[in-house]
Amino acid sequence: MSLEKEIERRRTFGIVSHPDAGKTTLTEKLLLFGGAIQEAGAVKSNKIKKGATSDFMEIERQRGISVATSVLAFEYEGIKINILDTPGHKDFAEDTFRTLTAVDSVIVVIDVAKGVEEQTEKLVEVCRMRSIPMIVFINKLDREGKDAFELLDEIEQKLHLKVTPLSFPIGMGYDFKGIYNIWEKNVNLFSGDSRKNIEDTTEVTNLQDSVLDELIGNDAAQNLRDELELVQGVYPDFNKEAYLEGTQQPVFFGSALNNFGVRELLDCFVTIAPTPRPKESEERLVDPYEMDFSGFVFKIHANMDPKHRDRLAFIKIVSGVFERNKPYLHVRNKKKLKFSSPNAFFAEKKQIVDISYPGDIVGLHDTGNFKIGDTLTSGEEIHYKGIPAFSPEHFRYINNADPMKSKQLAKGIDQLMDEGVAQLFTLELNGRKVIGTVGALQYEVIQYRLEHEYGAKCTYELLNVHKACWVEPEDAKSEEFKEFLRVKQRYMAKDKRGQLVFLADSPFSLQMTQQKYPSVRMHFVSEFENA
Repeated sequence: MSLEKEIERRRTFGIVSHPDAGKTTLTEKLLLFGGAIQEAGAVKSNKIKKGATSDFMEIERQRGISVATSVLAFEYEGIKINILDTPGHKDFAEDTFRTLTAVDSVIVVIDVAKGVEEQTEKLVEVCRMRSIPMIVFINKLDREGKDAFELLDEIEQKLHLKVTPLSFPIGMGYDFKGIYNIWEKNVNLFSGDSRKNIEDTTEVTNLQDSVLDELIGNDAAQNLRDELELVQGVYPDFNKEAYLEGTQQPVFFGSALNNFGVRELLDCFVTIAPTPRPKESEERLVDPYEMDFSGFVFKIHANMDPKHRDRLAFIKIVSGVFERNKPYLHVRNKKKLKFSSPNAFFAEKKQIVDISYPGDIVGLHDTGNFKIGDTLTSGEEIHYKGIPAFSPEHFRYINNADPMKSKQLAKGIDQLMDEGVAQLFTLELNGRKVIGTVGALQYEVIQYRLEHEYGAKCTYELLNVHKACWVEPEDAKSEEFKEFLRVKQRYMAKDKRGQLVFLADSPFSLQMTQQKYPSVRMHFVSEFENA
């Protein structure tokens, strides 16, 4: 198959939502339709009975939440689909933001009872800023929740989206009878428990047809006719161009746990979702159809298999063809590297692939060469941009709880920081190590992984820091900068890359420092961290 055909049959998307909206369950059901798994792991009341396929880290099984982005690939009707299931919990937002640089479109999952939640707003804003095409899936229709029109209004107002429903619920909660598929003009009836089987649909092209009354009863049929008339009057017709430009968002209704409304979503998705898109690099816009290979690292994961101490760098292929055992240029290190066993993913199951195309996610075994944001190419020196790194919001000293295991602790911290789980700062004054995270839950994850993956134990001590600011002096030899270093000595640290960082203990002290030393620039987002 030619490069063009391979690119045209690929869809790479991320699933984002607030925790508990049913994102991982939806991922499972999409895999079920793709024939990638035979039976889904039922995720119930935060205790995972079978364990959802995409939550493969032990701590995720225990907590019932996703803490790392999973990569899953499957085929559906001749289309190769790559799903990136992201963590919903706000403490792991950084992983999600980085993942959004590697997707071509997004499915936003919303809980019918809770509506639009805070984390969803933040993630959708990032997608909107980047004009990523979005499809909205309103989940858990078999539970009592908000009215369909109320939800659509809320999505428009809170998320600033222009929606158009492509399916519509028949009743809600206890009265839930099924879904009318506006996109395909048919009715899908809800039977209650359809965890394993996939529902049959009845075609209803004419809503006035008496077949509809026979299927769902006179009252429900009349109600549906009135509601669909209102939908046609209020919402614009679906426009594929507007969707691809990120200016219109189709909405589907369903219940992922009951495998309901998922097929409609998937069938429409493979028809309308974008194929791999061009990506901006610092030098130029790179088109996927170019013959020369290029890709970038958006995630690093250590110990995917605890039995083998392996580190995988996840690479999104942007252009050309990636081949096994062929040398490629690591742009930052200016070194040629060869990869004998590149992996394609199915949660923690991996397969070696000989050839990969734009849109694919490939896992490369890494001995410490890669950092997040690195570019690999056939030879051209380009740098992909837009992988954000934030100033942490929580800071703690990390102490070794087992002096016999200091080597393991140092290695573990080193590798986990490369993954982007958190950021490490070393105080200039006494060399103590400080870990900065976006959310407090990350400390638990670090502690757990250090113990179970590296055999090292650690304890934490609270540290009163308001913000970490990357320091950039106008003149490193100036008296002002020397005085700044002397006066603020106990607040100075170096990050993992040796960049100088000022750990401000309060907003007031930060403001006063900026006023007193105007020639010392402070960066809150380490833009030059990837330089």
